[in-house]
Amino acid sequence: MQPIVHLAVGYLCYAGYARWERGEPPAAAPAEAAIVGAALPDLLDKPLWLSGVLDVGRTIGHSLLFAIPVIAAVWLVARARDRRALGVAFAVGYLSHLATDVPWHLLSGDLDELGFLLWPLTPMPEYTGTKPLGTVVGLEVTTLWLEAVVLVAGVALWWSDGRPGFEPTRRSESG
Repeated sequence: MQPIVHLAVGYLCYAGYARWERGEPPAAAPAEAAIVGAALPDLLDKPLWLSGVLDVGRTIGHSLLFAIPVIAAVWLVARARDRRALGVAFAVGYLSHLATDVPWHLLSGDLDELGFLLWPLTPMPEYTGTKPLGTVVGLEVTTLWLEAVVLVAGVALWWSDGRPGFEPTRRSESG
């Protein structure tokens, strides 16, 4: 999944949780925590891959062996500061990222590419890229099409919710 789509999925998942838990859209700080959680695996792995440190772009940040301790640490800090909602939001965002990287491999039968979930215990072969989903009216539909729909849905809900977490910086006028 494209990195930007993970942010939308993280927001969609946390917004659904907030509505289920409190019956209202997410507040700004938890929405930000969910988006940071959703971004973190790619923020860790993609630079390491692009700089040549690692051979693939799904290793450390995408591994449950790393994710679970990080989520637990964030939860403990949030709980200690009486900000449990931030810990939950971060966990929802992070886990949504990992969960949405799985279906494409299951649908395409590229099960070896799920090695990222337990890396470094399991090998992570090179990612084969966009997966075909089928043909509609002679046009090949790929995972990118579905990702585009998810991205638009996430942005639309975030906008409808009042764009939580987006507080423009206001400069004071001097003089």
